[in-house]
Amino acid sequence: MSNILVSPSPHIHSAVSTTSLMRDVVIALCPALLVSILFYGWSELLVIAVSVASCVLIEWAVTKFLMKAPCTISDLSAVVTGVLLAMNLPATTPWWVVFIGALFAIGVVKLTFGGLGQNIFNPAIAGRVFLLISFPTYLTDWTIPNGFIHSTDAVSGSTLLGRYAEGGVEAVAGTDYLQTLFLNIGGSAGEISALALLLGFAYLLVRKVIKPWIPLSIFLTVFVTSGIFYLIDPSTYTDPLFNLLTGGVILGACFMATDYVTSPMTTLGGVIYGVGIGFILMMIRYFGAYPEGMSFAILIMNMFVPLLNRWFHQSKYGRK
Repeated sequence: MSNILVSPSPHIHSAVSTTSLMRDVVIALCPALLVSILFYGWSELLVIAVSVASCVLIEWAVTKFLMKAPCTISDLSAVVTGVLLAMNLPATTPWWVVFIGALFAIGVVKLTFGGLGQNIFNPAIAGRVFLLISFPTYLTDWTIPNGFIHSTDAVSGSTLLGRYAEGGVEAVAGTDYLQTLFLNIGGSAGEISALALLLGFAYLLVRKVIKPWIPLSIFLTVFVTSGIFYLIDPSTYTDPLFNLLTGGVILGACFMATDYVTSPMTTLGGVIYGVGIGFILMMIRYFGAYPEGMSFAILIMNMFVPLLNRWFHQSKYGRK
């Protein structure tokens, strides 16, 4: 009896850690980051650098001086937040606006609730929405800066969703979906290449970092919902492929809606969560004041995650 060791759970440990998971997310985002830097140049690189550095610095400062808690920057969650925040911003965003977004994402949304694992909302998305409401001029400036392999005279790069919101279906008629899949100049880093994001998504699936149920339920809901509206009135509503390949659908579905902390724990809960995001997204696109609604849709469904976890929780071991 003296050899029995009594200790609290968990009793079985995995080699997977928060740091390894976050590292995989960063690796998965690298293709999209590389494409955005190549085509938006130093401006995009500055936004990414300021966003990541600010998130890491703010988390270090708050945990050390305000929370008096162990530093958590080594888990790389602040780096992931910084990268995702940068991918949701125009390449022309001023550095101080990026810093404010990082301050809100880390200092308010994440650490106010106690840090990683306790925040209700996705920090990067909340930071982006805060900036969109506070600085709409900067967050809707899609001027295309000179890139390393793409040179322009700082022309306007209005997004396809922006054109649709302003001019209806006629404004986006003739959209080349093959080109949109590979390269979509005009928009944030998270919109520039659907293929680059899908490559990252495939990497996360292979590494078993995420499960496909949430992204697939979002994609299917967007496809079905927009398909119904398109069949009813194709002169007013865009077709399903347009809605899947434009805006932040792929970035949001694959990299932000799947956040461990702010998404449901069960498969059924995740499917319902994804359906809710896809439906709200399409309602905002078709009837809302903003041309894009992915960020708002995810934040709204974040609020329902505790209820989904309660309603669709897994059966406890030994109970029916």
